[in-house]
Amino acid sequence: MKKLAKHKLLFILTLISIFVLFGGAGYLIFTISKLNNIENTLRLVGSILLGIICLILFILSIRFLNKYKKVKLVIVIVLMLLIGGVSIFAGYNVDKVYGALAKVSDTSGYTTYSSSLVTLKDNEADSIKDIDNSEIGILNDTTSYEGNIIPKEVIKEQKLKNKTKEYTSYIAMIDALYAEEIDYIFLPTNYSVMFGNMEGYEDIKDKTKVLLTQTKKVKDKDDNRDTSNSKAITEPFTILLMGVDSDAEGIANGSFNGDSLMLITFNPKTLSTTILSIPRDSYVPIACFSGQRKNKITHAAWQGEECMMDTIENFLDVKIDYYVKINFAGVVQLVDTLGGVEIDVPYNLCEQNSKRQWGNNTIYIEKGLQTLNGEQALAYARNRHPNPGKCSSKWTNYTSNDFIRGEHQQEVVTALLNKFKDINSLDTVYKLLDTISNNMVTNMTTDQILSLYNVFKDVASKSNGMNDMNDVLGIQRLKLNGYDARIYDYGGTNLSLYNYVLYDDSVKAVSNAMKENLGKKKTKVIKSFSFDVNTPYEKEVIGADVTGDRSLIQLPNFVGQTLDYVRSYCSRNGISLSVKGGNGYVLSQSVPSGANIEDVNSITVTAGGSTNTTTITDEEDEDEVLEDNGIVPTPEEPKDEEPVVTPPEQPEETEPEEPQITG
Repeated sequence: MKKLAKHKLLFILTLISIFVLFGGAGYLIFTISKLNNIENTLRLVGSILLGIICLILFILSIRFLNKYKKVKLVIVIVLMLLIGGVSIFAGYNVDKVYGALAKVSDTSGYTTYSSSLVTLKDNEADSIKDIDNSEIGILNDTTSYEGNIIPKEVIKEQKLKNKTKEYTSYIAMIDALYAEEIDYIFLPTNYSVMFGNMEGYEDIKDKTKVLLTQTKKVKDKDDNRDTSNSKAITEPFTILLMGVDSDAEGIANGSFNGDSLMLITFNPKTLSTTILSIPRDSYVPIACFSGQRKNKITHAAWQGEECMMDTIENFLDVKIDYYVKINFAGVVQLVDTLGGVEIDVPYNLCEQNSKRQWGNNTIYIEKGLQTLNGEQALAYARNRHPNPGKCSSKWTNYTSNDFIRGEHQQEVVTALLNKFKDINSLDTVYKLLDTISNNMVTNMTTDQILSLYNVFKDVASKSNGMNDMNDVLGIQRLKLNGYDARIYDYGGTNLSLYNYVLYDDSVKAVSNAMKENLGKKKTKVIKSFSFDVNTPYEKEVIGADVTGDRSLIQLPNFVGQTLDYVRSYCSRNGISLSVKGGNGYVLSQSVPSGANIEDVNSITVTAGGSTNTTTITDEEDEDEVLEDNGIVPTPEEPKDEEPVVTPPEQPEETEPEEPQITG
């Protein structure tokens, strides 16, 4: 010990080395212990070996220090510092990966709603403290958190004396604000994105300002969707990708959009994948609407991911295991981090940038095989209109629609997968983790996300040098076929809206393909196959060409018809009829034509003429009666069936974005 006292510096270095060794090793063992489902045996053996090495070095350091074997002690100190330092570095990286994945995972079972008090830009009020005693507009739907529940809580908490005025829709409120019929209204915080691409509301962000924003976390109503006990990723699963569009960075303040929906099934045992892009205007029963009233599927998005998932599960008859919400702005960063994605662009196109800006910010993409940067990849995935009013003819000479946009989105996803498998830089991994953690959220647990490691490992081992993930994963494209219809949104927005009515047989074909891939349905074996060597083979798109009977029956136009006809029609379709006026021809009806008769329980018609029955003896007298009632006679009595609509091969969406409806 006398020698020890003479060499305090060496003694201190030994203590520091021991501390670094055991601290670093302990930190590494702790962090890798959290990596459930990843190389479990290797992690256990590695931890034991590391512990043994640390113990041996500790014993040697004490022995050499006590006997003052200077050279040997220095070597042991260097080894301890080296192993300890490497362990700290490795533990830090493992912890960073785990933390990023944990941030992506959201299994709390809560949905965050956000509502903002909005006024016109030229209003002198700059905060809620500055508002006068004017009325405040809210939704009349008492189940709406953003339009009714949160606004009432704000008014109570802020002790406002303002009275509220209720509206049937957000659009009605915005129109009243524009007309200066009301000075303040409550809208979803992401309102500029929700309504900014609608005709007549493009400049809503420039016309308005936010005085106050308040959020509220709400427990999901669906108690049956327990993600903590979900099946392991080693089993076939379904995952729903939902697009989030937000002006803000990150995903926290963004509402996801119902026009960016992609449902994927994956079978880890067969490495087979099905991918379906769901058109935003698909006319389906909405799970969270009263009586599951049918509407375009995009309107389910405003009620949260649970409503969207339930809606898709119900009409496709396929359980959704997981969802992933992705912020569109994050796609730009993701693609740029990976060095771009290779896409064969079919035509010249132009599109707004990630912040939905045109002018000098317009994104132009030329035709041909090329590597797209982040902004270009997002523009390519978003585009569904030629935009002739924004760009010259060089960039607008093409046809696009929601289906083509869905195909573009699938191309971008596949291109990203191709880039992921080539990552070999730790710096790239760090950047990806930052991007993913800030712009993505899923209901998978952290352990389930980690178990995907084994899936990717299996994919890599079975790829046999194949470069295209389409071939590696055996991707089967699916498509929902249907026809165009303008349907009066009775009980919702009360507007005539464009919808895409799906053929039942097409839905069934798509559903069966998913069930087969999930192992829920026996796969049909194709015993014969024919081809032409002169014709390139194109893989079948299941559901694309399937048609069938049209189940939609719309309310006809009764104006100009006899009451006998109206009574007969309503009787056959179970509609309660009330008549006002006389016994002549129908002058008006309370429910406009074009409504789905499933939504119509009762209707009131107003007829002309006297209360006595009017008898028409010839064609000339009939015209006179109709003219007396102020209407033009109908040439033919409509048939008792839905109107005939000829479906195009792929419907072109010419309608602007529709307003939110309340369920």
